[in-house]
Amino acid sequence: MAQFIAAIGLVLVIEGLLFAAFPRFAKRLAASALESPETSLRVAGIASAVLGIVLIWIVRG
Repeated sequence: MAQFIAAIGLVLVIEGLLFAAFPRFAKRLAASALESPETSLRVAGIASAVLGIVLIWIVRG
């Protein structure tokens, strides 16, 4: 459970750095997400989750 909480913390750090370093890009990305159809967002989310699982599987062996 501690590793899961640490992983969530790492995601928040990376996201925070993105917003801090590139606020204009982050705003455009959010506006783009609002205009995108739900199906596209769902597919991108599933693809991202699968890629994350594969990366964890490779690293953890």
